[in-house]
Amino acid sequence: MVRTRFAPSPTGYLHIGGLRTALYAYLFAKKNNGKFILRIEDTDRTREVKGAVDIIISALEKAGMHYDEGPIVGGDCGPYVQSERKQIYLEYAQKLLESGDAYCCFCTKERLETMHENGATKYDKHCLHLSKAEVQARIAAGEPYVIRQNIPETGTSTYHDEVFGDITVDFKDLEDNILIKSDGMPTYNFANVIDDHLMGITHCIRGVEYLMSTPKYNLLYDALGWERPVYIHLQPIMRDAQHKLSKRDGDAGFEDFLNKGFLPHAIVNYIALLGWNPKNDREKMSMAELIESFSIDGLQKSSSIFDETKMRWLNSLYVKEMSADDFHKAALPYYEKYCPDKNIDYRYLSELLQTRVEILTDIKERAAFLDAFDDFDLDLFVNKKWKTTVDMARELIDDCIECTKADDMNAALESLAEKRGIKKGQVLWIHRIALTGAAATPGGGAEMVKLFGRDEALRRMTVVKARLEK
Repeated sequence: MVRTRFAPSPTGYLHIGGLRTALYAYLFAKKNNGKFILRIEDTDRTREVKGAVDIIISALEKAGMHYDEGPIVGGDCGPYVQSERKQIYLEYAQKLLESGDAYCCFCTKERLETMHENGATKYDKHCLHLSKAEVQARIAAGEPYVIRQNIPETGTSTYHDEVFGDITVDFKDLEDNILIKSDGMPTYNFANVIDDHLMGITHCIRGVEYLMSTPKYNLLYDALGWERPVYIHLQPIMRDAQHKLSKRDGDAGFEDFLNKGFLPHAIVNYIALLGWNPKNDREKMSMAELIESFSIDGLQKSSSIFDETKMRWLNSLYVKEMSADDFHKAALPYYEKYCPDKNIDYRYLSELLQTRVEILTDIKERAAFLDAFDDFDLDLFVNKKWKTTVDMARELIDDCIECTKADDMNAALESLAEKRGIKKGQVLWIHRIALTGAAATPGGGAEMVKLFGRDEALRRMTVVKARLEK
């Protein structure tokens, strides 16, 4: 059975790149009727952020990626948090020590710094040849030590990656990794191998930054007599041609884009296409369609550039296809934030806005007219296109008020234009400004009267009349 995993570190937020890695692992597992596992890699406790695990789990849920095994849901290969597996790693480290594929290193921080200051580019295997008796004595004396991987000094390693083909690395370019730190906790380089094997991971999907480190992992698989997984390395998502998409340069997290008003699956749909070609020219796909279309041979060797404008466009398609109830439910938090306590029909406002927003935070701009009425500049009545003036507004305001009282307001406004011998657009402009105090509204005067209610509409226009008559 195909088994894939997503193994994030709990460092505070889920990066878009990490979400895409999880997505590809999820799609591949589901396409092949396999299992998708969530594992929390928290061996570096100094970087752990409180609550980050909950953020990761929540993000996967919002994105529609339901893991089959992992924290909370459990499974047969747990625990699924590395800090809870410490003893397991120590047991396998001991096996490597016994086979000579690892060794204890007592070098101090000062020695390592001096070594690098003198030009060394990697650890010099200084402690490899310590006698067993000396090692035991130093450990018994309480001397701090780490366990390092013993990488061959000569030769090469070749392995196959499903995206990049055969990869060959010279052992002389590899450093003896630390497997177990002085506090007894494993490094990522060791724990990921142990966990992937014990959790039955068949396909290892991760970032291209691990491409040249994989030979180190393969040495561990071989030393322990284990079968290597299938490797699938992914190019990064770029901000531009030279820079990776980074939190330091602005929004790069899944939650950042949710807070901007993007819909979860629109984000998922967009990032699925950053580095993968479905080969069917389709851009808008449901999760079921992504699963059906996904294949490893569609993964690209080149990096992809994140285009927020393109994601906005894709998001707008999802917004327009939402049911009226779903859009209104999604919009309510933004009404509460941007235009609270207005005496209007918010459900009707949703009807007006649904086709006029690309992302939900566009509601702020589209609903700005709700705060425009009080003390608006009367020069808004001046429109060069329609050749309207404040004096024209002053002449028409009483008639506009009477038209607003009519059962068929639009017909009454049209009749007013004919009676005065002016263009209908001139009447409609003056009527809408008198009603809203805003040059841009999601709909014309009829929609605004329905939104405010006729009584409120008439009150507003009466206030404007008084201002015009001063």
